[in-house]
Amino acid sequence: MLYLGCPVWANPQWKNLIYNSKLEPSEFLANYSRYFNSVEGNTSFYADPSPQTVQRWAEQSSDNFRFTLKVPKRLSHQFKQFQIEELQRWMDLIVPLANKIALVHLQLPAVFSPQDLSWLQQMLNTLCSSFSVAVEVRHPIFFDKAEHEITLNRLLRHFDTERVIFDSRALFSVQPTTAALQDAQRKKPYLPVHAVGLTKTPMLRFVGTDDMAINQQYYRPWLAKVRQWLDEGKTPFCFFHSPDNFTAPVLARQFVIDLGIDHPILAPWPQDQTQLSLL
Repeated sequence: MLYLGCPVWANPQWKNLIYNSKLEPSEFLANYSRYFNSVEGNTSFYADPSPQTVQRWAEQSSDNFRFTLKVPKRLSHQFKQFQIEELQRWMDLIVPLANKIALVHLQLPAVFSPQDLSWLQQMLNTLCSSFSVAVEVRHPIFFDKAEHEITLNRLLRHFDTERVIFDSRALFSVQPTTAALQDAQRKKPYLPVHAVGLTKTPMLRFVGTDDMAINQQYYRPWLAKVRQWLDEGKTPFCFFHSPDNFTAPVLARQFVIDLGIDHPILAPWPQDQTQLSLL
Protein backbone atom coordinates (compact mmCIF):
# COMPACT_ATOMS: atom_id res chain seq x y z
CA MET A 1 0.00 0.00 0.00
CA LEU A 2 1.27 3.44 -0.95
CA TYR A 3 0.12 6.24 1.34
CA LEU A 4 0.07 9.56 -0.43
CA GLY A 5 -0.61 13.07 0.80
CA CYS A 6 0.03 16.79 1.01
CA PRO A 7 1.18 18.97 3.93
CA VAL A 8 -2.40 20.06 4.72
CA TRP A 9 -5.97 19.33 3.70
CA ALA A 10 -7.63 22.67 4.57
CA ASN A 11 -6.47 24.66 1.56
CA PRO A 12 -9.18 26.91 0.05
CA GLN A 13 -6.98 27.31 -3.06
CA TRP A 14 -7.96 23.75 -3.97
CA LYS A 15 -11.55 24.71 -4.70
CA ASN A 16 -12.31 23.87 -8.31
CA LEU A 17 -9.28 21.58 -8.25
CA ILE A 18 -10.01 18.72 -5.83
CA TYR A 19 -12.87 20.47 -4.02
CA ASN A 20 -16.22 21.64 -5.31
CA SER A 21 -16.42 25.43 -5.44
CA LYS A 22 -19.24 25.48 -2.87
CA LEU A 23 -17.56 23.17 -0.36
CA GLU A 24 -17.42 24.41 3.23
CA PRO A 25 -14.10 24.23 5.14
CA SER A 26 -15.67 21.79 7.58
CA GLU A 27 -16.06 19.38 4.66
CA PHE A 28 -12.49 19.64 3.35
CA LEU A 29 -11.05 16.63 5.23
CA ALA A 30 -13.82 14.24 4.19
CA ASN A 31 -13.37 15.26 0.55
CA TYR A 32 -9.56 15.28 0.73
CA SER A 33 -9.64 11.68 1.99
CA ARG A 34 -11.56 10.63 -1.14
CA TYR A 35 -8.33 11.06 -3.14
CA PHE A 36 -5.52 11.01 -0.60
CA ASN A 37 -5.08 8.32 2.04
CA SER A 38 -2.68 10.30 4.24
CA VAL A 39 -1.65 13.81 5.26
CA GLU A 40 1.35 15.32 7.02
CA GLY A 41 -0.79 17.04 9.61
CA ASN A 42 1.51 20.04 9.97
CA THR A 43 -1.04 22.03 11.96
CA SER A 44 -0.17 20.14 15.15
CA PHE A 45 3.39 21.51 14.87
CA TYR A 46 2.19 25.05 15.51
CA ALA A 47 -0.84 24.67 17.81
CA ASP A 48 -2.72 21.97 19.64
CA PRO A 49 -6.13 21.10 18.25
CA SER A 50 -8.99 21.03 20.71
CA PRO A 51 -10.24 17.62 21.87
CA GLN A 52 -13.40 18.28 19.84
CA THR A 53 -11.32 18.93 16.72
CA VAL A 54 -9.37 15.70 17.18
CA GLN A 55 -12.61 13.78 17.50
CA ARG A 56 -13.96 15.49 14.38
CA TRP A 57 -10.85 14.50 12.41
CA ALA A 58 -11.40 10.89 13.43
CA GLU A 59 -15.03 11.00 12.32
CA GLN A 60 -14.54 12.91 9.05
CA SER A 61 -11.66 10.90 7.60
CA SER A 62 -12.28 7.62 5.79
CA ASP A 63 -11.58 4.30 7.49
CA ASN A 64 -8.39 3.62 5.55
CA PHE A 65 -7.03 7.15 6.03
CA ARG A 66 -3.81 7.60 8.01
CA PHE A 67 -2.42 10.73 9.69
CA THR A 68 1.23 11.56 10.32
CA LEU A 69 0.96 14.16 13.06
CA LYS A 70 3.90 16.38 13.94
CA VAL A 71 5.08 16.68 17.52
CA PRO A 72 4.46 20.30 18.59
CA LYS A 73 7.31 22.72 18.00
CA ARG A 74 7.30 23.72 21.67
CA LEU A 75 8.46 20.17 22.44
CA SER A 76 10.59 19.26 19.43
CA HIS A 77 12.57 22.51 19.47
CA GLN A 78 13.15 22.77 23.22
CA PHE A 79 15.48 19.81 23.38
CA LYS A 80 17.71 21.08 26.17
CA GLN A 81 15.16 19.73 28.60
CA PHE A 82 12.88 16.71 28.42
CA GLN A 83 9.27 17.78 29.08
CA ILE A 84 7.75 14.40 29.78
CA GLU A 85 4.53 15.68 31.38
CA GLU A 86 3.84 18.08 28.49
CA LEU A 87 4.65 15.35 25.98
CA GLN A 88 2.32 12.92 27.71
CA ARG A 89 -0.49 15.50 27.68
CA TRP A 90 -0.09 15.89 23.93
CA MET A 91 -0.06 12.12 23.43
CA ASP A 92 -3.24 11.84 25.49
CA LEU A 93 -4.85 14.57 23.36
CA ILE A 94 -4.44 12.63 20.11
CA VAL A 95 -5.57 9.26 21.51
CA PRO A 96 -8.98 9.46 19.72
CA LEU A 97 -7.02 9.32 16.45
CA ALA A 98 -4.77 6.46 17.58
CA ASN A 99 -6.03 3.83 15.13
CA LYS A 100 -5.59 6.33 12.25
CA ILE A 101 -2.14 7.63 13.19
CA ALA A 102 0.43 5.88 11.06
CA LEU A 103 3.41 7.88 12.29
CA VAL A 104 4.15 10.58 14.81
CA HIS A 105 6.56 12.92 13.05
CA LEU A 106 9.34 14.37 15.23
CA GLN A 107 10.93 17.17 13.21
CA LEU A 108 14.12 18.49 14.81
CA PRO A 109 15.73 21.89 14.15
CA ALA A 110 19.05 22.40 12.37
CA VAL A 111 20.79 23.14 15.68
CA PHE A 112 19.97 19.67 17.03
CA SER A 113 23.36 17.93 17.04
CA PRO A 114 24.94 14.62 18.13
CA GLN A 115 25.40 16.10 21.60
CA ASP A 116 21.62 16.04 21.98
CA LEU A 117 21.01 12.37 21.22
CA SER A 118 20.35 11.50 24.86
CA TRP A 119 17.30 13.80 24.72
CA LEU A 120 16.16 12.08 21.53
CA GLN A 121 16.48 8.73 23.26
CA GLN A 122 14.20 9.93 26.05
CA MET A 123 11.68 11.26 23.55
CA LEU A 124 11.61 8.00 21.62
CA ASN A 125 11.33 5.95 24.79
CA THR A 126 8.10 7.79 25.57
CA LEU A 127 6.65 8.27 22.07
CA CYS A 128 7.33 4.72 20.93
CA SER A 129 5.41 3.33 23.88
CA SER A 130 2.21 4.39 22.11
CA PHE A 131 2.98 5.28 18.48
CA SER A 132 5.18 4.48 15.51
CA VAL A 133 7.56 7.38 15.01
CA ALA A 134 9.49 9.04 12.18
CA VAL A 135 12.37 11.43 13.01
CA GLU A 136 13.54 14.24 10.74
CA VAL A 137 17.00 15.72 11.36
CA ARG A 138 18.36 18.85 9.73
CA HIS A 139 21.90 19.22 11.09
CA PRO A 140 24.34 18.56 8.19
CA ILE A 141 26.55 16.39 10.37
CA PHE A 142 23.88 13.67 10.45
CA PHE A 143 24.46 13.23 6.70
CA ASP A 144 28.19 12.47 6.98
CA LYS A 145 27.82 8.77 5.99
CA ALA A 146 30.20 8.10 8.86
CA GLU A 147 30.23 8.14 12.65
CA HIS A 148 27.41 10.59 13.35
CA GLU A 149 24.97 9.26 10.77
CA ILE A 150 25.71 5.66 11.76
CA THR A 151 25.11 6.48 15.43
CA LEU A 152 21.82 8.23 14.67
CA ASN A 153 20.55 5.41 12.46
CA ARG A 154 21.53 2.83 15.07
CA LEU A 155 19.51 4.68 17.70
CA LEU A 156 16.49 4.93 15.40
CA ARG A 157 16.68 1.24 14.54
CA HIS A 158 16.81 0.38 18.24
CA PHE A 159 13.39 2.02 18.65
CA ASP A 160 12.09 0.72 15.29
CA THR A 161 11.81 4.37 14.26
CA GLU A 162 11.86 5.68 10.71
CA ARG A 163 14.14 8.44 9.44
CA VAL A 164 12.32 10.99 7.30
CA ILE A 165 13.77 11.61 3.85
CA PHE A 166 13.51 15.27 2.83
CA ASP A 167 14.16 16.04 -0.84
CA SER A 168 14.12 19.74 -1.78
CA ARG A 169 16.48 19.53 -4.77
CA ALA A 170 13.78 20.45 -7.27
CA LEU A 171 12.80 23.52 -5.25
CA PHE A 172 16.37 24.84 -5.16
CA SER A 173 17.06 24.04 -8.81
CA VAL A 174 15.23 27.18 -9.98
CA GLN A 175 15.71 30.88 -9.46
CA PRO A 176 13.32 32.38 -6.87
CA THR A 177 11.42 34.56 -9.33
CA THR A 178 8.13 34.64 -7.41
CA ALA A 179 7.21 35.52 -3.83
CA ALA A 180 6.09 31.94 -3.23
CA LEU A 181 9.45 30.54 -4.39
CA GLN A 182 11.36 33.08 -2.33
CA ASP A 183 9.36 32.16 0.76
CA ALA A 184 9.73 28.41 0.18
CA GLN A 185 13.48 28.59 -0.40
CA ARG A 186 13.88 30.72 2.71
CA LYS A 187 11.95 28.31 4.93
CA LYS A 188 12.86 24.88 3.55
CA PRO A 189 16.21 23.20 4.25
CA TYR A 190 18.51 22.10 1.46
CA LEU A 191 20.33 18.99 2.62
CA PRO A 192 21.86 15.84 1.15
CA VAL A 193 19.30 13.22 0.21
CA HIS A 194 19.93 9.75 1.61
CA ALA A 195 17.38 7.15 0.52
CA VAL A 196 17.30 5.36 3.85
CA GLY A 197 14.37 3.20 4.91
CA LEU A 198 14.94 1.91 8.43
CA THR A 199 11.52 0.33 8.98
CA LYS A 200 8.57 -1.05 7.03
CA THR A 201 7.14 2.49 6.72
CA PRO A 202 9.68 4.67 4.86
CA MET A 203 8.65 8.32 4.68
CA LEU A 204 9.52 10.72 1.84
CA ARG A 205 8.82 14.45 1.79
CA PHE A 206 9.33 15.82 -1.73
CA VAL A 207 9.33 19.59 -2.25
CA GLY A 208 8.85 20.52 -5.88
CA THR A 209 8.28 23.60 -7.99
CA ASP A 210 5.26 24.60 -10.06
CA ASP A 211 7.07 23.31 -13.19
CA MET A 212 6.03 19.67 -13.62
CA ALA A 213 8.87 18.83 -16.01
CA ILE A 214 11.42 19.87 -13.39
CA ASN A 215 9.58 17.91 -10.71
CA GLN A 216 9.55 14.79 -12.89
CA GLN A 217 13.28 15.11 -13.48
CA TYR A 218 13.99 15.17 -9.75
CA TYR A 219 11.47 12.59 -8.57
CA ARG A 220 12.33 10.05 -11.28
CA PRO A 221 14.74 8.11 -8.98
CA TRP A 222 11.99 7.91 -6.35
CA LEU A 223 9.75 6.02 -8.76
CA ALA A 224 12.19 3.11 -8.74
CA LYS A 225 12.74 3.37 -4.97
CA VAL A 226 9.02 3.39 -4.17
CA ARG A 227 8.48 0.42 -6.48
CA GLN A 228 11.30 -1.37 -4.65
CA TRP A 229 9.74 -0.62 -1.26
CA LEU A 230 6.38 -1.90 -2.43
CA ASP A 231 7.93 -5.05 -3.89
CA GLU A 232 9.62 -5.64 -0.52
CA GLY A 233 6.25 -5.51 1.22
CA LYS A 234 6.90 -2.10 2.78
CA THR A 235 4.31 0.64 3.23
CA PRO A 236 5.81 3.92 2.01
CA PHE A 237 4.41 7.32 2.94
CA CYS A 238 5.06 9.98 0.29
CA PHE A 239 4.14 13.63 0.78
CA PHE A 240 4.36 16.30 -1.89
CA HIS A 241 4.86 20.05 -1.48
CA SER A 242 5.01 22.91 -3.95
CA PRO A 243 6.03 26.54 -3.25
CA ASP A 244 2.61 27.66 -1.98
CA ASN A 245 1.13 24.13 -2.12
CA PHE A 246 -1.44 25.14 -4.72
CA THR A 247 -0.08 22.55 -7.18
CA ALA A 248 0.84 19.96 -4.53
CA PRO A 249 -2.17 17.71 -5.36
CA VAL A 250 -1.32 17.82 -9.06
CA LEU A 251 2.30 16.93 -8.30
CA ALA A 252 1.24 13.97 -6.16
CA ARG A 253 -1.14 12.76 -8.85
CA GLN A 254 1.48 12.99 -11.59
CA PHE A 255 3.87 10.97 -9.43
CA VAL A 256 1.31 8.16 -9.17
CA ILE A 257 0.62 8.30 -12.92
CA ASP A 258 4.35 7.94 -13.60
CA LEU A 259 4.61 5.22 -10.95
CA GLY A 260 1.99 3.25 -12.87
CA ILE A 261 -0.09 1.91 -10.00
CA ASP A 262 -3.76 2.18 -9.11
CA HIS A 263 -4.57 4.70 -6.38
CA PRO A 264 -7.62 6.70 -5.21
CA ILE A 265 -5.91 9.91 -6.34
CA LEU A 266 -6.61 8.87 -9.94
CA ALA A 267 -10.37 9.12 -9.43
CA PRO A 268 -11.99 12.08 -11.24
CA TRP A 269 -11.55 15.46 -9.54
CA PRO A 270 -14.00 18.39 -9.78
CA GLN A 271 -11.43 20.05 -12.07
CA ASP A 272 -11.56 17.05 -14.42
CA GLN A 273 -15.35 17.19 -14.59
CA THR A 274 -15.29 20.93 -15.32
CA GLN A 275 -12.80 20.45 -18.14
CA LEU A 276 -14.90 17.63 -19.64
CA SER A 277 -18.02 19.80 -19.56
CA LEU A 278 -16.20 22.43 -21.65
CA LEU A 279 -15.31 19.99 -24.42
